[in-house]
Amino acid sequence: MKLRLVLFLLLAAASLVTGAQKPAVSHVITHNRTTVICDPSRGEKAYPAWGVFPKENAPVRKITMHLTLGSPDNLLTAHWDYLDHITLRRKGGAKGTELNYELGRMLTPYGSIYNKGWSWKWQVDVTDFSPWLRDSVEIVYTHSGYEGNTVGWALTVDFEIVSGPPVVTPLGMVPLWNKGYKYGDPKAKIEDSLLPVSYTSAAGSAINRIRIQHTGHGMDRPRGCSEFCSRWRDLKLDGNMIDHRNMWKDCGGNPLYPQGGTWIYDRAYWCPGDLQEPDVIDVFTKPGRHEVALQMEPYTATGNIQAVENISAYLFQYSAPRQKTDVAVEAIMVPSDEQRFFRLNPASFNPRVSIRNLGADPLRSLTILYGTEGFEKKTFRWKGYLSFNKTEEIVLPGEIGEKDGANTFSVILVNPNGKKDAWSGDNSLEATFTAPVKLPSEFVLQLLTNNKPKDNRVFLVNNKQDTLFQKTPRQLEPGTVYTDTIRLTGGKYSLYLTDTAGDGLEFWAEPRNGDGYLRLFDMKGNLIHAFESDCGNGEMLSFKAVPGFVPDTTKAKHAFSLYPRSVTDLTQLSVVSNKLSNMTVVITVDGVVWQKHEYKGIKNTLFSYDLTHMPAGRIVVEAFMDGVSCFKGRINKRK
Repeated sequence: MKLRLVLFLLLAAASLVTGAQKPAVSHVITHNRTTVICDPSRGEKAYPAWGVFPKENAPVRKITMHLTLGSPDNLLTAHWDYLDHITLRRKGGAKGTELNYELGRMLTPYGSIYNKGWSWKWQVDVTDFSPWLRDSVEIVYTHSGYEGNTVGWALTVDFEIVSGPPVVTPLGMVPLWNKGYKYGDPKAKIEDSLLPVSYTSAAGSAINRIRIQHTGHGMDRPRGCSEFCSRWRDLKLDGNMIDHRNMWKDCGGNPLYPQGGTWIYDRAYWCPGDLQEPDVIDVFTKPGRHEVALQMEPYTATGNIQAVENISAYLFQYSAPRQKTDVAVEAIMVPSDEQRFFRLNPASFNPRVSIRNLGADPLRSLTILYGTEGFEKKTFRWKGYLSFNKTEEIVLPGEIGEKDGANTFSVILVNPNGKKDAWSGDNSLEATFTAPVKLPSEFVLQLLTNNKPKDNRVFLVNNKQDTLFQKTPRQLEPGTVYTDTIRLTGGKYSLYLTDTAGDGLEFWAEPRNGDGYLRLFDMKGNLIHAFESDCGNGEMLSFKAVPGFVPDTTKAKHAFSLYPRSVTDLTQLSVVSNKLSNMTVVITVDGVVWQKHEYKGIKNTLFSYDLTHMPAGRIVVEAFMDGVSCFKGRINKRK
């Protein structure tokens, strides 16, 4: 009875949270499916557009820039991983002063395997630029690269603006560094160009926030800098170290996968198909004169000298936080249908949320109410230590309630530090999600290892995180098929495939690693699920096991394997299906059809293709099953 009373009181408090201080949300879309192509003669092309933002005196709580790239309506999808900039050129109309502040940095994906209708959406917080995102503003998307005008992107830039009291009062901004700096060039040392910047604190400022976009490019000797070399960066304020980090990023965990190029290879603080999150460093400072400095790891190249550190950095000056107690829910990561959380979903248990402390006082405790609409809400009491503007991901216990199909999951934050939140408008959030699939409680798991099985592990867990089945690296031999019958009680489970090398069970640029797969079949031998072999760090399948469940065999399920993908002559396409289908295979080079093959009544078959007469370079193999494109893979033909 006591627990029910506590829950009732929390729900009552939560209803007050959701019912009060409801912020208005508006959108400014500057680019709406704008067709973006390269200008090979210059290496870059600008796409300017104007947007009308809130008035100068309108209270703005948060601004999020959403960026979507999709396949264009009348062109093929672009191929290469180019560096693009989103810039606030000017405010106040066409005669306004040029500002050229970089809002975001997009590294385009390898898009050659994406069909018409494909798109992907990213987002980044640009609230720091709120004082300039006012009234009439010109936003420029600058696309770099040298591809021809037969390929491109459909670009949408959408600013989501949340009204409400600002967390801090903006008092000014100091541009720091904004260009490409040569790196490793003995004739143009980076330290001679990347000079310290001095400034005087604005009156009333207490927080100095340094926001940095930084990516490395070029391919020199001996280290492959700057795209493929890890190097450290130090940031100092008044001679004191305030940030040290290695400029390197794991790309095998990219939510956007697979891609048509070398997407899995780790890079110099960026990955193909990524709207870069800026580094944000807050320092509480005293009034007066200050100096901020950035230092790169010393390095001298010996050949093919071309490395560049592309840096855009600003120092924002703010008042102290306006409230002592102020917490916000940043994101519902699990469960969610958002593309940025693709690798974490669908999920059967353990919701995951991200919170941010926006108050001056450290956040030490918090009550979280959560659950799916139509199911009983749960309560979790978090304890920890979260300083101003820091975020924390919290894994919430329990199964995720769901009905078949679409669902709504909500999170409400109450009683931060045992007090009333100063602004409840960002204490609640909802996410739509699709329920995990249903599978029979008995099925067959089939694993074909590649030539590097010691990188892989397959394991199955229940809702208590007990491991019920696994194949460990020690148990696996190269190029071997393992077939296991899995028998489960009814309930929720997650099956994982992991790869410690980050190159999945198959990757087109590494043919020596071989070709593997992980597939599930019902007890009659029908395919019910296929993992993506080109999965980088791995893949997860959450599902609900249902005794006696019979999969609908009228709905086609297909698994494809194209190997090898780095060739001089021959390749093979393997097709496994749960029903007979008519198949068309189209092999193209830059959108031009070189081969077309028609097959009747295909189910489980292996086909060979001779590519000796085709030109060297990128070749795309696409398989249509009963007229629907079900597979598109990239081949690299060597001379």
